[in-house]
Amino acid sequence: MINFAAEMISKNKIKAIKQLENKKHRRETGLFVAEGPKVVSDLLETYPAISVIATEPWFQTHPALQAQETIVVTEEELRRVSFLQHPQQVMGVFKTPVQTASLTSLCERVSQELCLALDGVQDPGNLGTIIRIADWFGIETIICSLDTADAYSPKVIQATMGSIARVQVVYTDLVSLIDQLPTGTAIYGTVLDGTDLYHQALESRGLLVMGNEGNGITSAVSARLTHRLLIPSYPAERKTADSLNVAIATAVTCAEFRRRQTF
Repeated sequence: MINFAAEMISKNKIKAIKQLENKKHRRETGLFVAEGPKVVSDLLETYPAISVIATEPWFQTHPALQAQETIVVTEEELRRVSFLQHPQQVMGVFKTPVQTASLTSLCERVSQELCLALDGVQDPGNLGTIIRIADWFGIETIICSLDTADAYSPKVIQATMGSIARVQVVYTDLVSLIDQLPTGTAIYGTVLDGTDLYHQALESRGLLVMGNEGNGITSAVSARLTHRLLIPSYPAERKTADSLNVAIATAVTCAEFRRRQTF
């Protein structure tokens, strides 16, 4: 039962939540923050909620809420603690899932299904959107290089629109992972000197690598690709943009992989 007569949120609680914007504090506490009805509701189905801070109307529509702590706040109090310019009724503090996995277990996944690998993707908005894209196309595992942005920063969580609840994001050394994959494993990567995506054979399993926003895939990973993919521009004879945004390129490539599986 939610106590609608609860006291206002304390300054110490606000400070503790605000500190979770910092990667160091997220790692030390093992916690992350999510905001908004859609994101919080999706996460509540999967992750243990430590705290849920919300307005009374939101709590009234969620009477069966399971959380260690519930704090009823006014709109003004929510603005004080929120990371958003325009807070949306509710925010939650959740336990961060394990973000590492053994190379053996990751190799097994890549051998059985299509997995995404992100090689130095830095922009939180891009990472969050890619997680959302993976969710849409049924890709359950994203393997990030150690220098990829933190998937549990507030900006990334917000950009996933709840998809972080259904996609596992792990961090490891990509070169070490690729070197342990069984011989014959398909390792795809989008590169500017690749072969037309639409004229290559695409399997339903393997590793699809997407690179850094400015520099693309690192040379060490690029040297290990078995299939170098190019998303062609149209028409070929006209000058176009130099490249696609990495999230857009991910969506285009994943769509083509899934399209092939329908035939």
